[in-house]
Amino acid sequence: MKTLSYTAIASLIVGGLASTQTASAQNANAGHPDLSGTYIYAIDLAPSALKKQVNGKVVVATVDHSAHEGLAKPIPHALPSTPAPSYKPELQAKVKDLAEHEGKTDPVFYCGRPGVPRIGPPRRVVQLANEMIFLYEDVSGDPYRVFYTDGRAHRADSNPSYYGDSVAHWDGDVLVIDVVNFLPDGWFGENGYIHTDKMHVTERVWKDGQNLGYQVTVDDPGVLAAPWTTPARIVKATTLPLEESPMCKDEDGAKLLNNDHHGQR
Repeated sequence: MKTLSYTAIASLIVGGLASTQTASAQNANAGHPDLSGTYIYAIDLAPSALKKQVNGKVVVATVDHSAHEGLAKPIPHALPSTPAPSYKPELQAKVKDLAEHEGKTDPVFYCGRPGVPRIGPPRRVVQLANEMIFLYEDVSGDPYRVFYTDGRAHRADSNPSYYGDSVAHWDGDVLVIDVVNFLPDGWFGENGYIHTDKMHVTERVWKDGQNLGYQVTVDDPGVLAAPWTTPARIVKATTLPLEESPMCKDEDGAKLLNNDHHGQR
């Protein structure tokens, strides 16, 4: 049985979706910035420089963390933000304990899916007339999201998932993505950021020159004292192609002897 590559699968998705858009369909993305492009990694980042040895030669490569880190300075289209979410008083000790034992409690350390918004900004954006396709690279599987931008409502028959059900609209030059219908057993961010199935995520995506602006607001009245807006990020454009991620294998978790913070996502 022939296995299709990541690129081939993505091409089939794009081609199939494009063929469904008729000439008479209204172009919901007309007159708005084209977000299409490939952008640097924002997840699964090593916390320090990477060292490898090839044929006896040692090569050290630094890791660009800019797409993972929020900006302290104001940028166009960004909303006011705070560094961390505010949990209800009765949950603060639990969140702190999860964060302190992250190597043993974080689902993604054991091949769990990061989901939205923890997956962060997409590696590649494909913008069609009424749809957006976000492609990602992640060790737990290379996910994709397909959602409409023509103002339609959320699906009534969608199953809960780690990536939720997304619909979008334009607010001027900013694409606003509304995401609901989550499974409750993931974290929406590092540091023990638990949530419930009532979590409501709003992503804001815009162009900043050739780069991508990205910011998220998380609202979950089941655990948060107030909605949390993350610091905005600027994600650099890149020519690095998407590649298939290696298979995630949960082999090392049981061997951990301490509570090291993996500090990646």
